[in-house]
Amino acid sequence: MEKRLPAATLPTAGPEQRLERSRRLVAIARGAADEVRDPLLKAFRSDMVVDYKRDLHDVVTIHDKRAEATIRDFIFAQEPNSAMLGEEGGQVGDGDIQWYVDPIDGTSNFASGLAFWCVSIAAVEQGEVVAGVVYDPVADLMFSADLEHAYLNGAVISSQAVDDENRATLITGYPVSRDFRLDGREAALTNLGEFVETFSTLRRPGSAALSIAHVAAGWADAATGFGVNSWDVAAATLILKNAGGRYEPLTLGKVPADAPDFMCPGYIATGAGANYPTLQRVARAISDKRIAAAAS
Repeated sequence: MEKRLPAATLPTAGPEQRLERSRRLVAIARGAADEVRDPLLKAFRSDMVVDYKRDLHDVVTIHDKRAEATIRDFIFAQEPNSAMLGEEGGQVGDGDIQWYVDPIDGTSNFASGLAFWCVSIAAVEQGEVVAGVVYDPVADLMFSADLEHAYLNGAVISSQAVDDENRATLITGYPVSRDFRLDGREAALTNLGEFVETFSTLRRPGSAALSIAHVAAGWADAATGFGVNSWDVAAATLILKNAGGRYEPLTLGKVPADAPDFMCPGYIATGAGANYPTLQRVARAISDKRIAAAAS
């Protein structure tokens, strides 16, 4: 019979109590990720039916839906005082601890057999991310963060980036067809050209959560995106910041200026020591242009 962890409580607590609760929520998130590991690995690189949501670039499989249901059931069993927003099932529950879950971040890769996808789970209390897990089942890499540290397979990690953007590796999915519509094809390709000409290496691996986790681990120097959701990045924001990196949210005219960073649809993620003026200039200009368009 599964052992239930002690229940979390939300009344005002001191730093030690908050850290203890944070660690407990991380343990729940790790347990939920472990629950879906074997089913997802069994499905990976097998024949599967792929459906589409908004467009042909936005795929979903039955495995996304099943994994989300498994994660939801595990979390609610361990911590009944929960609510959850999942990519597939939307908002469920009315508890005080708000979870953000992407059962497969990088579904297109998962469905295609490309080994760059992950499970992303975050717990939020009173608007603050207090626990996060980004799990790569193929490589068996469990990134996590409580209120004190960021971890990789239980060991504390620190981000590290080269200081010169001309020698740095940037991860970005920009532009996709949506960005052509929003920014204009010529402008979007010009922005991409600046990234290509400035950075030593540009990569488009296809999972925001795992990309940011790689920056936290020091395996990439920076990442930027302009179309993410809260369930994509909530966990990764805490992992990166606790690893010493920097996460700059971009509202893109979609959310208020004072929205929590994980609610913003754009971001710049950099490792410790990074100084990338071209990345900041281009990414902020994209955001500013979309803010102006939204206001007009």
